[in-house]
Amino acid sequence: MTKSSSSPSLQYIKGIGPKRADVLRSEGIGTIEDLLFYFPRGYLDRSAIVPIGQLRSLVSSGEEVTVIGEVTKVEARRAWKSNRSMYILNVEDESGLLRCVWFEGSRWLRGLFDERDLVALSAAPTLDKRGRLQFVHPAFDRLKNDEEDEPNWANMLNTGAIIPKYSSTRSLTEVGLDSRGLRRIIRRALDDHLDLITESLSDEIRDRHRLLPLRNAIHGIHKPASNEDLASSQRRLKYDELFFFQLLLAFRKRGWSEDIRGIQFDPPGNKTRVLRTSLPFELTRAQDRVLGEICTDLQTSRPMNRLLQGDVGSGKTVVALLAALVAVENGCQAAFMAPTEVLADQHFRTLSHLLRGMDVNVRLLVGGQKKKLRLDVRDDIRRGSAQIVVGTHALLEEGVEFAKLGLVVIDEQHRFGVDQRAKLRQKGMNPHVLVMTATPIPRTLAMTLYGDLDMSTIDEMPANRLPVRTAVRTQKDKAKAYDFIAHEARRGRQAFIVFPLIESSEKLDLQAATAEFEVLRDGLYRNLAVGLLHGRLKSEEKGRVMEQFVKGAINVLVTTTVIEVGIDVPNATVMLVENAERFGLSQLHQLRGRVGRGQDKSYCILVSNAAVFEGSLKKLSADERRQEQQKARVRLETMEKTNDGFEIAEVDLRLRGPGEFFGTRQSGVPGLRIANIVEDIDILKQARADAFSLLHKDPQLLSHVNAPVRTRFEQKYKATLDISHVS
Repeated sequence: MTKSSSSPSLQYIKGIGPKRADVLRSEGIGTIEDLLFYFPRGYLDRSAIVPIGQLRSLVSSGEEVTVIGEVTKVEARRAWKSNRSMYILNVEDESGLLRCVWFEGSRWLRGLFDERDLVALSAAPTLDKRGRLQFVHPAFDRLKNDEEDEPNWANMLNTGAIIPKYSSTRSLTEVGLDSRGLRRIIRRALDDHLDLITESLSDEIRDRHRLLPLRNAIHGIHKPASNEDLASSQRRLKYDELFFFQLLLAFRKRGWSEDIRGIQFDPPGNKTRVLRTSLPFELTRAQDRVLGEICTDLQTSRPMNRLLQGDVGSGKTVVALLAALVAVENGCQAAFMAPTEVLADQHFRTLSHLLRGMDVNVRLLVGGQKKKLRLDVRDDIRRGSAQIVVGTHALLEEGVEFAKLGLVVIDEQHRFGVDQRAKLRQKGMNPHVLVMTATPIPRTLAMTLYGDLDMSTIDEMPANRLPVRTAVRTQKDKAKAYDFIAHEARRGRQAFIVFPLIESSEKLDLQAATAEFEVLRDGLYRNLAVGLLHGRLKSEEKGRVMEQFVKGAINVLVTTTVIEVGIDVPNATVMLVENAERFGLSQLHQLRGRVGRGQDKSYCILVSNAAVFEGSLKKLSADERRQEQQKARVRLETMEKTNDGFEIAEVDLRLRGPGEFFGTRQSGVPGLRIANIVEDIDILKQARADAFSLLHKDPQLLSHVNAPVRTRFEQKYKATLDISHVS
């Protein structure tokens, strides 16, 4: 593709004036090339259109269908009972009449439709209180022939035609660029400016994978001649997207391994051996293997850049501590960064306990500390007497200066942005970096997001870990669940009760942790010690509550998800999660991981409140509500079925889709416009193998045949490459 800065202006396209150009630019479409790479969000296949006359028989199915009809009436008014604003279209085809209704947010629809407009509408058909056929909040596309004032029915209903549908925004719609308007200007760009697209892949790669030329693929994605043409175009563009992304990862990995020199450590010494022999347990084979991989990295001049993943309770912290001791033995400091003060405090207590009597100075630095203590810790860090420093984002502050930072450990790394991880690394001279996650990463995601990191996996649980028994219960069963918690407390055990919110919310109508804490403390659990923990408590109060819970002075801890990760209380045997259907699958698995850490049988009770969940979805369309309810059911069923975090992660990826997972990197990762790492795993494997092989053979992409690849990469990805090696 030609360089963006020299490509023709959008105003070369008929129908795009200065105002439209400004709005398009604000949406990230600044050139004709950008417009041609603005891919459809979906397609209308006219061979699959349902006549309105058949909709009544489909009402009970709950399936979303698409109709095409002519607008016969447009009305904006308020409902006479609820006073809610309503926007109503009556739409007809040759077989019947359909009523379409929008409620919330309907104001922006005014002026979009005129009588005799031809529209495509998609929703699940329902009946209103009068028994009239209706669509509620349907998705829509205006299909009036782009060059004619009147709809051409013969043309628009021609079976077999495939119409692209484009995502629009309110600002685009306000200047006439809804899906129909975008379709018009993109077709003009295709007709007049397709020659701007230049090939970026070699003939050898295209021939090997039978990929269309790029120009053909761009044409086919916007104006497919057939379903086969569309599939071939999508395959080429998916390959492109994944190939250049994998090339970015290959450049990052090669740059980290070849261009940067760090501190080369000696092998583990006496302190490491003493700690291993003093542990109250033996390392698993998986922990031993992973520790060996880390120590091998530490003994090279290339800074380690490794991701350590393992299920909750698999023993990552101990492995990281042993690595930190290697840094201490080599006269360096190690920094542990955690996303929350509760987790940082937990790590500090754990490390201090395991290192007692070993003459290793461990300090804690968090934002909630009193100024005098914080300054004392900073001074210790600057002088180098603080050998292992545990902290939160407070470690990133300007006043925190390390004497000799040799190892950076970042726990729950997905909660930190690329710039934050880089900022901590820059407090040393190319220190070794170990990032950890207790959320197992699906294989496809690992290949896509973390292909530039070396990866270690603890895939074995300690022998003494008993699986947690998980059960889903409804609100009517909650009293029994609370009685069971009281029974466990009387046996000397402890329990968590987790709520999704801190304060009451009329909007979601969820019980709040604070309100339930008072009810339990003064009622059912009045003879027990009940504690309250949430993120808005002051640092000292959080620490006091957690210390009491760890020591057993609190029987039942009512809390929010502030205890989601890292909390280790072996005596806790019950985790009850209120409104569990509102939590994500990964989050539920993390919460469950807070119990089952001792020798006693442990339980996770997921209390579902279908009525509250349904209420929270009321703004969605009927089809969207069904989808969310089905996802919630799958999440809860999965939790009941398995304790395997890797299996859970695969289900979670399928449910959430790759978009949310890409959000975990926060920055430094290009978005995928067309490829889907769940569905396109075979293309991903091909693209990854080709990208890494190409860079191995031609590290700078200087050969004549690879010049187009280098040009495209520099235009699109070079800035991303420069953000950080710690990605």
